[in-house]
Amino acid sequence: MTTLDPVAVFRTEAAECLEAIEAGLLDLTHQLDNKDLVDAVFRGLHTLKGSGAMFGFEALAAFTHHCETAFDRVRKGEVAATSELVAAVLAAQDHMRALVDQPDADHGDTGHKLLAQLQAAVGGKEAAPAAVPAPAPAAVCEAPKKTNSWRIRFSLPANSMANGTNPLGLLDELRDLGECTVRANTSAIPPLDALAPTELHISWDVTLTSEQDRSAIDDVFIFVLDDMELSVEEIDALASATAAPVEEKAAPAPVAAASAAPVPPAAVPEFRPVEAVPAKREAPAAVSQAKAAENVRVPAERLDELMDRVGELVIAQSRLSQLASASTDIALRSVSEEIERLSGELRDTMMVLRMVPVATLFSRFRRLVHDLARETGKVIELVTEGESTEVDKTVIERLADPLVHLVRNSIDHGLETPADRLASGKTEAGTVTLSARQAGGEVIISIKDDGRGINRERVRAKAESSGLIQPGQPLSDSELLQLIFAPGFSTAAAITNLSGRGVGMDVVKKTVEALRGAIDIVSVPGQGSEVSLRIPLTLAIIDGLLVRVGSGRYVIPLSAVEECLELSLEEDLRSRGRSFISLRDSLVPFLRLRDLFRTGTKPDVHQKVVVISTGTERVGLVVDQIIGDHQTVIKSMSKLHNNVATFSGATILGDGSVALILDVGHLVAAGQQQEAQLRVAG
Repeated sequence: MTTLDPVAVFRTEAAECLEAIEAGLLDLTHQLDNKDLVDAVFRGLHTLKGSGAMFGFEALAAFTHHCETAFDRVRKGEVAATSELVAAVLAAQDHMRALVDQPDADHGDTGHKLLAQLQAAVGGKEAAPAAVPAPAPAAVCEAPKKTNSWRIRFSLPANSMANGTNPLGLLDELRDLGECTVRANTSAIPPLDALAPTELHISWDVTLTSEQDRSAIDDVFIFVLDDMELSVEEIDALASATAAPVEEKAAPAPVAAASAAPVPPAAVPEFRPVEAVPAKREAPAAVSQAKAAENVRVPAERLDELMDRVGELVIAQSRLSQLASASTDIALRSVSEEIERLSGELRDTMMVLRMVPVATLFSRFRRLVHDLARETGKVIELVTEGESTEVDKTVIERLADPLVHLVRNSIDHGLETPADRLASGKTEAGTVTLSARQAGGEVIISIKDDGRGINRERVRAKAESSGLIQPGQPLSDSELLQLIFAPGFSTAAAITNLSGRGVGMDVVKKTVEALRGAIDIVSVPGQGSEVSLRIPLTLAIIDGLLVRVGSGRYVIPLSAVEECLELSLEEDLRSRGRSFISLRDSLVPFLRLRDLFRTGTKPDVHQKVVVISTGTERVGLVVDQIIGDHQTVIKSMSKLHNNVATFSGATILGDGSVALILDVGHLVAAGQQQEAQLRVAG
């Protein structure tokens, strides 16, 4: 059994912490006066600093401390939160990521430049407190700070040291706040024979004299506040409370008489918190530990290995089903059916484990849009829809870069400047919408903007000058718009940091096609454009329809199948030259796979037409026989077959033979093209 590397675990948790900080900062840009967001960012920075110091990332802890200090000043009202401060901390966050990934690398003077930018954003150390209502500010500034005395009692869970919490570090932070007296309570330590060396049984009683307020003490325990027992009390308040008559609690007469005389704090027999975290935390701690136990962090490689094993099991189950169907043994058939049911349930469970909500993908673009808005001077609003839609984790990983290109393209080419938008009667702010929705076995991810739209004349002129099409060549609107995905194609007048070099859009198309997906693009001049990526839900195992064409067997993804019809030999001969079937008062083009694959065989007497669709487009595929449904474990094609667009992969059947998986998107496009040619010829 392998053990997890603590540093690797820290890096994973640090990445999650940085994502949370970034989300808080981006929310703060729209609500600069939101104190909850300021507190959330501060807590995230404080957590990252403390965790980094605990795991030996000293440079990260030291750098993060400055950002934490800046937000602490905002939190205390000394400076105001500004867009410049948010931008400075966002830039500093990138440096924090570098310090996490490469703590020993030479990062030059990047950190010093970022800290100078941060200090400028908060007005330097000597900046006066902002917005402090006081009739005599000079007197307020010269007044000495109040010294407070606090009594702090705390104990940590027994497993806190095993989980990485160092109580000595907490005590050191308390000492940094002021004069501190610490007493350890060892009464709970069990006998030596019952003592576990990894468990903590000591609690502490601390007396602190400091100029800091209560919030500074809470910040010391911010990591472990939910799982510990903590009591914090101001000693002066306790003395006043014990000196005053306690009438409202109807205490017995002896106690009331005793409380009439001043009692020194040290003589108080019991500690009664005036402002404290509830002393009993057993239930919340138990709930917290239960929630932690419900979630297990598993490396992605293990999920991939498990998926491979499930794929092999599905192939073996298919082989067993084939043997059972040829046997007269009732017991064998019963076992085969049971194994088929269990393998199907295991496959479905495995699919769910690999599913990830697209929110994890969409959240990355908030920072991108924020930075591009500052870089281009445009006012941009990012809208996300359908974030709960789930996709295979491999699809999420591969779509990250293509979506970056599409979003940057929408902002650079699509959205106008604020002045141009106002002149055309639009709002000053342009909108980029990222949406996701599930349609059958596909997920459709769309990138939409309300900009100027695609200029068809410029696209055609660029395509003709680049030799992509012949001058005056007739093209449909869809074919013309698809030219922007050609390698090296760009309509940008000048090369900028965002675009103009003609790379990016062709990479988008190649990546999507490698995922067995397709791209649709719609654009209305003056109103904007929308690019839709149609991606399969999973890349590993699918339900397929097994068919025979000639002597070969092929798999059609079941999610794309609408219905199956019978095509007699007479109808086949009568439709020669037309290749259309009438389906509920509409004509649907069809392809004869026997001719497409050049099988050289005669058609069966009772051929079948499998109607498939992608979106609104439908095409019929003529096959010789429909064998039935088949759980298909997708295997990639070899490099020699990368250019064969008709097939998206292969699978192994129960008898060990190979069946090719048809690329539905390519076949539908071929059928629609054939229909267009027949209409032109007609």
